Amino acid sequence: MSYRIIAFLVFLVTLAFSWMLGGWYGYRQVEQESVEESFRYRQLVANELNRYVPIPELMAEHPLLAEALASPGDPGTLLRANDQMQRMATIVGSSDVYLMDASGTTIAANNYLRRDSFVGRNFDFRPYFQDAMASGDSAIYFALGVTSDVRGLYFSHPVRDDSGEILGVIAMKVLVHELESQWRRPASLRDSEMVVLDDAGISFLSSKSEWLYRNFTGDSGGAPSEQSRQRYPDRELSPIDFDSLGSPWGLSDMAGTMRIHNDGESREYLRVLTPLPRLDWTLQVMVSTRTVLWSRLGFAAVGVAIFVVGLLASLYLRERYRREAELAHRGEQLELSVASRTAELERSNQQLLDEIREREKTRDELRETQHELIQAAKLAVLGQMSAGLNHEINQPLTAIQTYARNSRRFLEKGATETVDANLSEIITLCDKMAELTRQFKVFARKSEGPPALVDLRQSVDGALKIMAAQESRSDISIQWHRPEQPVQCHGDLIRIEQVMVNLVANAIQAVESSERPEITIDVEEDDGHWYCLVRDNGSGLPGSTERIFEPFFTTKSVKQGLGLGLSISRQIVDALGGSLTGRNRSDGPGAEFVLTLRKREATE
Repeated sequence: MSYRIIAFLVFLVTLAFSWMLGGWYGYRQVEQESVEESFRYRQLVANELNRYVPIPELMAEHPLLAEALASPGDPGTLLRANDQMQRMATIVGSSDVYLMDASGTTIAANNYLRRDSFVGRNFDFRPYFQDAMASGDSAIYFALGVTSDVRGLYFSHPVRDDSGEILGVIAMKVLVHELESQWRRPASLRDSEMVVLDDAGISFLSSKSEWLYRNFTGDSGGAPSEQSRQRYPDRELSPIDFDSLGSPWGLSDMAGTMRIHNDGESREYLRVLTPLPRLDWTLQVMVSTRTVLWSRLGFAAVGVAIFVVGLLASLYLRERYRREAELAHRGEQLELSVASRTAELERSNQQLLDEIREREKTRDELRETQHELIQAAKLAVLGQMSAGLNHEINQPLTAIQTYARNSRRFLEKGATETVDANLSEIITLCDKMAELTRQFKVFARKSEGPPALVDLRQSVDGALKIMAAQESRSDISIQWHRPEQPVQCHGDLIRIEQVMVNLVANAIQAVESSERPEITIDVEEDDGHWYCLVRDNGSGLPGSTERIFEPFFTTKSVKQGLGLGLSISRQIVDALGGSLTGRNRSDGPGAEFVLTLRKREATE
């Protein structure tokens, strides 16, 4: 076969496949949009039903209804019942509310003052009355009003006396015009219609008025049932003339095509049937299939374009094969050039790797030096605290010595109870000294391992125990507003404790010249972080608050420090993924330091 014949056959196959694929795509798009509209309207109906279903049951609980049913001959009771029906109808926004006795006769209604009042009329033939009496539970029914000739939803519930016996039924009618008016046609579905069918296939809601009370079952010869005639009195219930065209390829079972003949015109629709909640209703959404033709034409155009591109590509490949020899020769030359350039790049990469290793080695040495500097700063703090520690330990030792000497004398006198009391005091003092020294040993120890889940309260408690051993003014008030619940954060217990010791020590030195020295420690939570605030009422910070975090910057004397504490503290907090800032207080004299740490859950 010649090249032209093969190209022509490929063109025909491409066009046929594009036409079929365009039809499948067009029908699927129409079905998807129809299903979306069906779901929206189904939710609308469900919301409307859920809104009114519990109301009759609540109405039936009113004691006046049982009283009226028990005394149907009392005019005063019936008058109050009629007035109550009016109030109920006004509150729930329904068109009619009426009360029927066990025989189906209406004894009270909200329209008792009108000429077409329900009072005295018997509705025992209505299913909503029969179902409520038979099941003893709520019932729902749709029908045309016998008196008003207006469509409505009927909600009913039995009324019982104190012993549980059914006395009658309370019924409420809600108009359905709102359900019909809320059907909207999207811009993409200009030729879409909907009907809601009952169990007999009769339409009682429709986007087209001429389709109301029509038979959509396709049975043109059968007469309407007696139940349908009772439900829709004085309506012809004539069948719709349509042909079922089957379900196109690729659609779901609930979709199919149909052609409706009306007034000499015929139009093809894709219909989607969706059952509505709680009732035996079926929503039928019908969308015109005109867009399928445009989809097919579009796919056919794309298929032709693909064919043309393929044809041009084949011609291009034939020309390309002719030039392959020349390109192969040039490729060999290019490979030689690439090999030479690759060797140069490998040498450059090796040099870069050597520089990277050297930088990593320098970084490790710098990190080790930083850890040693932090440890030295901790030991320096311990050295500054040694005088206070000696003072704290000296007092218990003196007391222990005194208790021991007294115990020897009392022991010689045989006063064993006094000796036992002295020994208990000695044990208490020993425990106190052990707790004090333990806290200092923990503080002096190096931190090991990566950051983990810690309780910020424990670091603050440890820092305050260490600072309690320093010799300072006894009138300094340190207020630690300790949270009741654990403050779980991302950090390291010992390193955070070192930062808190530094901040509290600085605050103590800052308030030494204050008349009423006061330090407060608070913990706040916001946006996934914990904020620990250390405030004092001292003289405050210098003008540039960021300079206080520079190494060797200090406003203290040489005896009080070298200006490394805040710099080391910020490095510790940065390594833990947090931040440390300082500023002057806006609510009074003094400074405020904020330690920010990332919040972390216990199961994280």
